[in-house]
Amino acid sequence: MQQKELVEFIARSLVDNPDEVAVREVEGEQTAVLELSVAREDLGKVIGKQGRTARAIRTLLGAVSAKAKKRVVLEILE
Repeated sequence: MQQKELVEFIARSLVDNPDEVAVREVEGEQTAVLELSVAREDLGKVIGKQGRTARAIRTLLGAVSAKAKKRVVLEILE
């Protein structure tokens, strides 16, 4: 499973409006940025209390991207 698909799958599982989940990938030479956007009312569910859910998603991304030898950064857009 690719990093973009992983983030999309996790986000769709968390939110009430899975159709509004969008992940855009911006490629760099050594780093890829994944921009996650969800419905405004679902933003809290993706971020979690004190950012715990977002941190967990970033940790999973770090593990997956280490295998691919490419750094991936997750940005949650408002």
